[in-house]
Amino acid sequence: MASSSSALLGVYRQPPVEMVRGAGVELFDADGKAYLDFVAGIAVNALGYGDPGLTRAMHAAVDASLIHTSNLYRTQPGELLAERLVERSFADKVFFCNSGGEANEGAFKMARRWARQRGGPAKHEIISLRGGFHGRLMGTLAATDRPQYRAPFRPLAGGISICERDIEELRAAVEAETTAAVIVEPIQGEGGVRVIEAEFLRDLRALTQEREVLLILDEIQCGYGRTGTLWAHEQATIKPDIMTVAKPMAGGLPMGAILVTADVATAIQPGDHGTTFGGGPFVSSVALHVLERLSEPALLANVRARGEVLRRELDRMKDSNSRIRAVRGIGLMWGLDVVEPARDVVARAYDLGLLVCSAGDHTIRLLPPLVIAQDDVTKGAELLARAIGEA
Repeated sequence: MASSSSALLGVYRQPPVEMVRGAGVELFDADGKAYLDFVAGIAVNALGYGDPGLTRAMHAAVDASLIHTSNLYRTQPGELLAERLVERSFADKVFFCNSGGEANEGAFKMARRWARQRGGPAKHEIISLRGGFHGRLMGTLAATDRPQYRAPFRPLAGGISICERDIEELRAAVEAETTAAVIVEPIQGEGGVRVIEAEFLRDLRALTQEREVLLILDEIQCGYGRTGTLWAHEQATIKPDIMTVAKPMAGGLPMGAILVTADVATAIQPGDHGTTFGGGPFVSSVALHVLERLSEPALLANVRARGEVLRRELDRMKDSNSRIRAVRGIGLMWGLDVVEPARDVVARAYDLGLLVCSAGDHTIRLLPPLVIAQDDVTKGAELLARAIGEA
């Protein structure tokens, strides 16, 4: 059993146990209790735990005897990873960093650099959407629609505003002379697992192009195969100007990236942005393996198939239990609105051996590893139904 006291800063509420190992889609605590994991390290552990291929990739990266050089020097793994990401996306250039928050901060800088060349200092405003979550750094916090996160740190960064998820309101807010970029998650994860409709995304893409404004897609949580396609925006048949990714990129090692078009890239000059650790040879070597695995058509088909099973199970639960108000999601990213505080359901699920997390006060979020088997999907749904209880 883990100690109740810790030298760690208490920014997370944690149950009083210590996780010591993982296998497949399960975590085990210090007492040997197994937990079916429908959190996956908050969408990070896409390949589950103890994956042989990922383990081999990590060992090979260590054996290469080159962990870090800084970005003052070229190394092959980062350059090769950037090439693979360009091949598999809309992008022409890639910048590596260490987290999703950093990726979005960098994206804001790049958007403003691009916009200043197009319209001067007045063209600098960044607009995010109601329900969006883009990080807790000073710039991204201003674009994150969580009042409890924002209030203690006011004044927030200027030139960043939040608009309703309404295309007509966005038509009024997005101005060619003053707006640099609009940022949106194709699926709002922390904001309640809200799937932004494909038609809305297409209309937003058309609006931003019409007014010479950049579209930034935050796929930090919903990208890398979680929706059943490599990128969530593929399902809306659009292409952004900038995309940010992170969570599963390097199999649990810290890594993020900003993908940009050539148009955006030409605005960025040496010294405009930087990172000491981003895209280092060790993490990039591992990330190459992860990208190859999560790009496999068979794995993506598995996500779609398992997601359909999970959808049916959740819809059946909702139809038979008035304690569930709504079900939303796609692939292996789902949210359930419940009538009681979500933390209470999370706690009961934990006692039953199921790990789930919340996405707001009344939403349960499900993010299982992408390699999950059908039996584990069914088992997880059964445990969740028990945790929610009967009407």
